Amino acid sequence: MVEGVGDEGRWWSAAEPGFWQQVVGQLGTALIVVDPAGRILAVNPAAERLLDRAAAALRGKDAHDLLHRDADGGRIPRERCPLLQALAERAEARGEGDIFLRGDGRLIAISWSASPLTDDGSLKGMAVLFTDAVGDRSARRERAAYTRALEDLTERLTLVAEITDVLGQTLEIDEALARLGRLLVPRLADWAAVDLRVGSGQIHRVAVTGPTGREAAQEDWRERLPKAGEGARSPLVQVLNGGDPVLQGRAETAPPPDSPLAAVHSGFLRAVGATSAVTVPLGSRRQITGALTLVRTDPAHPFDADDLKVVSDIGRRVGLVIDNARRFGRQRAVAEAMQRNLLAPLPQPGRLRLAARYQPAPAGSQVGGDWYDAFERKDGTLALVIGDVVGHDLTAAAGMAQLHGILRSLAWDHSGPPGAVVDRLDDAMPAITTVPMATLVLALLEGSPHTGPWTLRWTSAGHPPPLLLTQDGQAQYLEAGQGLLLGAPPGTGGSRPSAAQSLPPGSTLLLYTDGLIEMPGSDLDTGLARLRRHALALAHEPLDTLCDQLPARMPPGSTDDVALLALRLPSP
Repeated sequence: MVEGVGDEGRWWSAAEPGFWQQVVGQLGTALIVVDPAGRILAVNPAAERLLDRAAAALRGKDAHDLLHRDADGGRIPRERCPLLQALAERAEARGEGDIFLRGDGRLIAISWSASPLTDDGSLKGMAVLFTDAVGDRSARRERAAYTRALEDLTERLTLVAEITDVLGQTLEIDEALARLGRLLVPRLADWAAVDLRVGSGQIHRVAVTGPTGREAAQEDWRERLPKAGEGARSPLVQVLNGGDPVLQGRAETAPPPDSPLAAVHSGFLRAVGATSAVTVPLGSRRQITGALTLVRTDPAHPFDADDLKVVSDIGRRVGLVIDNARRFGRQRAVAEAMQRNLLAPLPQPGRLRLAARYQPAPAGSQVGGDWYDAFERKDGTLALVIGDVVGHDLTAAAGMAQLHGILRSLAWDHSGPPGAVVDRLDDAMPAITTVPMATLVLALLEGSPHTGPWTLRWTSAGHPPPLLLTQDGQAQYLEAGQGLLLGAPPGTGGSRPSAAQSLPPGSTLLLYTDGLIEMPGSDLDTGLARLRRHALALAHEPLDTLCDQLPARMPPGSTDDVALLALRLPSP
């Protein structure tokens, strides 16, 4: 029995006398057992087949003398046999590429592994497993090729999924193309170029990404270029005219161009040293927004048909993103134009000074419903309004316009406190507007616009508090007068509160929307403290300078638009 096999093994041997013979007989790997002198004691059927020798012809023979040969078929001295050396040392051993002589006279290279067989410390021989090394290498190569193919497929699918996810995070074309270039180069290509249809069939090369990033020098289609001819053979022209994706080898990138558009593209391929290229449409066959060209410069790794399929899929997805971004851009432009046009010019009564700013949401966000207003009422008092309609789209901008007009009408000749005016607005809002909810501050400035004294009366419908800056370097948030936001369920609050405070000469009052103080990852108190600090630093600047620099000093990251309205009282 082999040393190290415990009682369980002894039970198997006793219970099933033929069990281990069956295991060895059915083993798919060739096995021979040799005695301490190297003579063959046993051979399994797999070894008979591999060596083309019957078991009876092998048993009792010296394994080295019978089988071991050099590359020319000659005998090898026994002292150079690693199997005999392992027997002498009673140690495990393995070999790769040793030559064995088959019964049919053919030499085969084998890979082998040997383990000593002992019983109670006495060496009984050696078990040797061996396989056809050439077949093993071929199988390993097949497995390696299969593994590489799976890895390549996984990498391609991962890349497509990543591109879909990353491009879906923006609706700005320039940002989408910049992200696309960083994903494609160098993971899939050495160079990437994007050409878009602009206007009436005009083509612009809007992005080129190379090994070191964006390559502005290659984006040379900014000016007007001749349109692509229908009959041109250039892959780019064919794709832009609705043709199938094109895969080009080294020779196919060299032919002379047959149109001005093709000439620019051929020049690009020569300049980057293209040895292989793929050009695919952006979008679907029904709606082609442009073309994507990928280039490889290593002749040992050209694009293949599988690459063409992957890039074609990427092109369809990128085309959809660009089409969505263009539609969004048109909607955004309309909304911004409408919003700016509805923000009326500010009055400048007496020595009072007013300034305001509207800042659209940053790239990738939608237009919001932030707004400001200032107007003189019938009794000569100055009304100041800052507001934010819930939502970020054209509906929010339209709702802002509705509230703007209604509030002006309600406040024009109303002699009551500002809370009463906003109560009337809240009552009217569901009947004559599409606004579900909104916040605002309505403030009324009482006093001569030339000499004062001035008193501010205000109410807040769930809006951030006004900030008062005084000439002596103090900053105070006016937190009184807080009520529920507009559109809150009926019966959840009584009459809206109003607050009043005298304003000292030379002071500055700031009304703002939450886009100025709310930043991702930061709480409201931090935003308010940051606004107070920056506003104090700018308090003695001209009012227009304060309104320009205050939003610029706030940290980036806000995804909301910003409205800012500032009032400065004359100094004594």
